[in-house]
Amino acid sequence: MSLRDFLFALLVACVLSSAIAVVHARHLHRQAYIALSSLEQGRDDLNIEYGRLQLEQATWAEANRIEQVAGTRIGMKYPTDEDIVVLQP
Repeated sequence: MSLRDFLFALLVACVLSSAIAVVHARHLHRQAYIALSSLEQGRDDLNIEYGRLQLEQATWAEANRIEQVAGTRIGMKYPTDEDIVVLQP
């Protein structure tokens, strides 16, 4: 085997190993892209849920809702004029 044949065989081996490395790198890239897409979908779902929860919190925290719950569940009511006592220092 001459030097020329050895160099040719070495070149073919390098080209093949480079091609395999490119295929492997593309495979890893595709896997990472799929994982990224999945995470982005999860993020979008969480953002939708967060917006829904903010809306629900705003609904529960409205003053008329709190007043209604205080009146029906606890029996609270506004004091009448007879119930108000003003203290003088």
